[in-house]
Amino acid sequence: MTTHIYSGPLSMFGAKVEIAAREKGVPFELVMVPFTKDDAYEPKHPEVLRVNPVKQQVPVLVDDEVSLFDSTQIFEYLEDRYPSLALWPEGIAGRARARQLEQKSDEVFFPNVIKLFGLQHDMQSAAAVAACAGCARFYEEMEGLLATREYLAGPYSFADIAFYMAYVFADRKGAGMTDATPRLLAWRTRVGDRPAVRAVVDPMMRFLASEGRGVPAFLQR
Repeated sequence: MTTHIYSGPLSMFGAKVEIAAREKGVPFELVMVPFTKDDAYEPKHPEVLRVNPVKQQVPVLVDDEVSLFDSTQIFEYLEDRYPSLALWPEGIAGRARARQLEQKSDEVFFPNVIKLFGLQHDMQSAAAVAACAGCARFYEEMEGLLATREYLAGPYSFADIAFYMAYVFADRKGAGMTDATPRLLAWRTRVGDRPAVRAVVDPMMRFLASEGRGVPAFLQR
């Protein structure tokens, strides 16, 4: 049975899953669900409704007898199914640290980005300034981690994929990195130059451009 990944043209979480699958060399068919101009995935794809009937969101992975939603759960499944191409570090402690970083990208960093949605017209507002400050604090924390390593958890891992994609959306919404975090800027280049990352992010940027939306300067080809 062919592995199917259901995603959307501007799905950050779907992009995370697709990058991971490409890094692991997993053969899959990518299904882009319908997308409307007001950033809604409508009409809902029937397979997404079957697998994720409550949240009705992508990403969804359907593989053999397994049907999953949630990018982190899909990460874990891919790691179990294709262990020889590891995207978690070796050792219990290393994997725990990487999992924590992946979770923090989604649950600590990205909520600041969500607060910026719809505030591009008023980036001097208290809400926007506070959200940007929250992003900046996270950048400083990641800068500290990179003092002794090339990637966030040591070797390249799911933690890097998660934070890179969350950062793409942060930059789009006005909370980009600055020269205050030079190691993090270098990390951004290292991750962004990976073929699997470019294969996913470049089409997303082309879609943004086709919609007349801004593309982050660091991703303009």
